[in-house]
Amino acid sequence: MKRDVVVTGLGAVTPLGENVSETWTSLIAGRDAEAPLELFETKGCRCHRAATAALPSLDGASPKALRRLSRASRLAIPAAREALATAGLLDSAGRSLLPVLPLSVSTTAGGMAFGEEFLRGILAQKRSGLLGTVARYLPEQQILDLQIALGFEGPSIIIANACASGANAIGHAAEMVASGMADCVLTGGFEALTELVFVGFDCLQATTTDRCRPFDLKRSGLLLGEGAAFLILETPENAQRRGAQTICRLSGYGHRTDFFHLTQPQPQGQVLVEVMRQATDSAAIAPRGIGYINAHGTATPVNDGTEAQSYRTFFEDSYDNVRISSTKAAIGHTLGAAGSIEALFAIQALITGELPPQLNLQTPIPEIAGALVTGKESRPSPLHTMSVNLGFGGSNAALIFSRNEN
Repeated sequence: MKRDVVVTGLGAVTPLGENVSETWTSLIAGRDAEAPLELFETKGCRCHRAATAALPSLDGASPKALRRLSRASRLAIPAAREALATAGLLDSAGRSLLPVLPLSVSTTAGGMAFGEEFLRGILAQKRSGLLGTVARYLPEQQILDLQIALGFEGPSIIIANACASGANAIGHAAEMVASGMADCVLTGGFEALTELVFVGFDCLQATTTDRCRPFDLKRSGLLLGEGAAFLILETPENAQRRGAQTICRLSGYGHRTDFFHLTQPQPQGQVLVEVMRQATDSAAIAPRGIGYINAHGTATPVNDGTEAQSYRTFFEDSYDNVRISSTKAAIGHTLGAAGSIEALFAIQALITGELPPQLNLQTPIPEIAGALVTGKESRPSPLHTMSVNLGFGGSNAALIFSRNEN
């Protein structure tokens, strides 16, 4: 018999704020973080804009220690620390109260910026100072940085499954708790903007030179962003034993691979429909129980059309009950962190009753027009919310969060 899974901690660093509260307030107010990209040179690119996050200060860290941390770690550590703090798992020194804490995280680029710095040094025939950058380019470095900064150890897994990585990392963590492999897991994702990734998407002509317009007939591409988000997942019994407050339940998870094409979803979106059905089946609810979906909504021509059709097919006659929005117009597409940040948004919508508006919408795709959140709405708080993500290579994932049972 599988055990229930609850969320007891949330933490985030995004282009809209250095924590969950700042981010959510800005998101609900309809703000966006799109701005000229200044982290590196974009000369020769079609696109010159992105959503960049401000790096929070790390109290007690020396300048030397900060230089040794990649931008990805500078985003991940404060987000994970906030999650531990809200779960009541942080001591007065900012260290984990659990010396052993399993970790399930996601990323795509990791500490790639250090690799880029090493390459620039080699090309410039630099003779010193390169060993440290290449030594900290290892894919597990951000895991070590988290464990050292927050004072815990334990089994860890990194999921790099394109843009569904964050959802898969949370889903894997939930399965660890449900199956009895762990009583408490720290899970989430992080992504820092890097030159190679930015230029790569620009070369694919996947980024837009216009505004990012998810689910709009005039959509022309995505906006890249960066950030991190973490959750604490545990059993209700473990939370009660600690005296921790339960935020919500993680009640459903679905994932499946679409083999249609390396970068394009199956045109009718049938695989995503099956994933959402898998999630609702595992949550033991009907589609009409979903009150809000934080959609993938990249604003790319193929993805958004297919995704919109998937929702129409999945909800059938209950389509009028659901509200949908993509928050990538506000914070950008954060790639390996997207599933984690957007899962956090689905949780916030569940517990506050506020729904993120769909920004930059002019002429919505007809199949989804009636369901989009176009402004501030006064509606009953949903009983269940869903976060949906798709990724290159065909990865599809959906997470369902539910109100606590009385």
